[in-house]
Formats: sequence, structure tokens, C-alpha cells
Amino acid sequence: MTAPLTPPPPPHNQSPNDPWAPPPTSGGGEAELWYEPEKPAGPGLRTELIEAAVVTAVMALLGGALLGLLWWWLAPHVPLVSDGSAVYFKDTEGEQAVGVDGTFTLLALGAGALSALVVFLLRRRGGVPLVVALTVGGLLGAVLAWRLGVWLGPETDVAARAKEVGQEVTFSAPLKLGAKGALLAWPLAGLLVHLGLTALFGPRDPEPFEQEQYKDGYGAPIA
Repeated sequence: MTAPLTPPPPPHNQSPNDPWAPPPTSGGGEAELWYEPEKPAGPGLRTELIEAAVVTAVMALLGGALLGLLWWWLAPHVPLVSDGSAVYFKDTEGEQAVGVDGTFTLLALGAGALSALVVFLLRRRGGVPLVVALTVGGLLGAVLAWRLGVWLGPETDVAARAKEVGQEVTFSAPLKLGAKGALLAWPLAGLLVHLGLTALFGPRDPEPFEQEQYKDGYGAPIA
């Protein structure tokens, strides 16, 4: 007769992090399927809102001040003359008044494109808060630039200025923005340029899998 075989020793307690540990089993004894949830991408809504507030403030204050100074400096002067009873354009066929609006529009378009480029380089991922910040900040900056240019420009009281300089003396008309639609040039340019840069050079989202894959307890993919 042969002696009975000694049963094998029970397995030692294994840590859940042990790579050689068997997969967890359910009540039926089969390996449970599991998968690792994807971590949310991006800095979070709170951080995006803070960044958007900073962008809006910088564009409205700093950008608006710079645009207003450039407009006041580069805009053509509209010459006026008085005969003692009324004030007239010295050059009735001149295009200085149109040039004032055109200068503001071109500067605003450049400011919108530049601000969109800077924001994209600093924050490539983009996001809705940044797009809203570009639009609101551009509009506020354009309004501030308009009012600052008017304030820095020639005297707005044309009658008092004409009386001060005397008859038949040429003086400059107040800096005036005739086409108020030019205020939209900055936000529209910023919005379009930023969307174009994001579409061309922004990060791409991973393509969805045709079939969702899971991993077993050993980390091997299961179709």
C-alpha cells in the first residue's frame, strides 16, 4: 500500500497589487471584467473661468488703451474753417473723415488677430470660456479705445474752438467714429482667427474605438 499524498500547502495571502495574483472572481467563479475609467481632460471649469476673466480684463484695459493711442496718433486730421457765422470743411472733397473710420477698423482688425494669436499660443486647448472672453474683451477694448481717442483728440466743442482760433483759420475737427460698426471689428477678428488656429493647429481628440475594450484581471485587453 502507498501512503496518502500530502495535500499542497495553501497559497499565501497575496497583495491586490501583486502582478501574479489571480483575477478577482464573482460568485459564479468567473473572472470579472473591469476597465479603468478615463480621467477628465483639461484644467477644469474653475480654472477656465479664471483664465477667461484675465483675458477679458487684459484685452479691455491694456488692449483698449493701446488701440486708442494708436488711433489718436495715426488717424488723419479733418480740417475745418469758420467764416464767423458757420463752420465748414476746408476740403469739401477730402476723404479724411473716411480715413478716420478706416484707420480705426484696420487697427481693430489687427488687434483682434494679435490677441487671438497670443491667447492660442498660451492656451492651445481653447474652450468656450476663452472664446467668450475674446469676444467680450474685444468689444470692451474697442469701446474704450474709441472713447480714449475722442478724449485725447481735438476739442469736441467745434463752435467754441472756431471762436477761439478766429475767422478763416484752419483747425482740426474732433476725432469722431462715424461708423459705429467698426467697434465689432476687434471681437469678430479675434473670434475668427482663434477658431481658425484651433481648427488647424489645436490638439486633436482621440478617435472613438469601433468596439469598446475591457481588461481582465491580468491587464490583457478583451474584445
